[in-house]
Amino acid sequence: MDFIEVFEGVAKKFNTLDRTKPIKIISNHDCDGIASAAILVSALSRAGLKFSLSIVQQLNQEVLDSLKLEPYETVIFADMGSGYLSNIEKNLEGKNIFVLDHHKPEDYNPKFIIHINPHLFNLDGTKDVCAAGVCYLFAKALNEENRDLAHIAIIGAIGDNQEKNGFFGLNSLIIKDAVDYGKLEIKESLRMFGMQTKSLHKVLEYSTNPYIPNVTGNERGAIKFLEDLNIKVKDGSKYRRLSNLSEEEMKRLITAIILKRMGSEDAPGDVFGQIYLIKDESDESPTRDAREFSTLLNCCGRLGKPGLGIAACLGDKKMKDAAVELLNQYRREIIASLEWFYKNRGGLKVKEGKGYVLINAEDSVRDTLIGTLTSIVAKSNIYPEGTILVSLAHTLGEETKVSTRIAGFMDSAFDLREMIKKVVKVTGGEGGGHRLAAGATIPQEKEEEFLKLSEQILIGAAVEEIK
Repeated sequence: MDFIEVFEGVAKKFNTLDRTKPIKIISNHDCDGIASAAILVSALSRAGLKFSLSIVQQLNQEVLDSLKLEPYETVIFADMGSGYLSNIEKNLEGKNIFVLDHHKPEDYNPKFIIHINPHLFNLDGTKDVCAAGVCYLFAKALNEENRDLAHIAIIGAIGDNQEKNGFFGLNSLIIKDAVDYGKLEIKESLRMFGMQTKSLHKVLEYSTNPYIPNVTGNERGAIKFLEDLNIKVKDGSKYRRLSNLSEEEMKRLITAIILKRMGSEDAPGDVFGQIYLIKDESDESPTRDAREFSTLLNCCGRLGKPGLGIAACLGDKKMKDAAVELLNQYRREIIASLEWFYKNRGGLKVKEGKGYVLINAEDSVRDTLIGTLTSIVAKSNIYPEGTILVSLAHTLGEETKVSTRIAGFMDSAFDLREMIKKVVKVTGGEGGGHRLAAGATIPQEKEEEFLKLSEQILIGAAVEEIK
């Protein structure tokens, strides 16, 4: 049986449950988790089922203790649970448990959990399908009408860094559903935030992916950048947009951005390529571009307003407008975080070793944004592909949030999830994730020990590579 066929059996099992009893959904607070939750909320609503939803930063004993006290007979874990199967079974025996995830599973064979994960079918959960894609395939098996949710799964996949100027594996089938259903349109263009809605110099000023040195976060720098390229900022009294550029101006702009970031004329990479436009959104909407929509969902989760992101996915205009306002705050915080990073490069807080970088932001970067900062740096071409990034930031409690990435998000023999597991075993805390992107929460007093142990492992990996 292949992965797609599994969903038919899971849907049949799900439909045998008592439809009068409410269902509990638990999902992650990042873009993929929020997209997953939106798909499940829409599918269950369409089926006339009652449910309650909780968005959490991570699955831990506290969450399970709370669930034990709640009356729900059926619990769905989305974008989490695969690394926590034994604890789920230990704590929630007697409940109907569905785990719809894409993270590498714990080495444990559950007895009563219905566990759906691409890794169980030799698929790669880091590039073939995300959790929102798994939830979409489940929803589609419940009801073919749920094909109209395919574009939300694609937003989740983009937020999970599974888009590399195109999609692979099951993601390519899901995007076909989105296009065939008339929800998504694919074009070739400059891939930058705000290109649908903002004036040209503001697109450059607010660009964090890609980050443009001396331009991102600097309005005057953005205007000068365009003036130096002999690209007019205004036509008369009106500011120009990207859509107003001639083909020649667009070529000059793309080349200049690449040179500014890399110092050499490499391939356009993530600067120019496929963009994914959501056809139900107006041309002026910041959620017209699926990449911008994914940023909006990340913003809602990271700033503690996941409900706004779910409502935006479901088409609530008032909530979407509120989410867009939140997005402006989010981007300002991201730019401030990037400025902190560049200011501290090569110092005690951003230690650059051979093949690795250790970033200890402490209280200078919000803990819910440290993963976003690390992802942007990983994509920025600041460091050679394969460089391992380990970032830390303090939480509001007495803990430290850890995020790890591999520069370029390239396939690598190094497994970040395994490194996190080894170090957390010594320092305490909880961790998990993917081979190419993992994280943890550790006691704050253990962060120096965490950094020391991580560096020892990374130096060892560099030595092995040299051999």
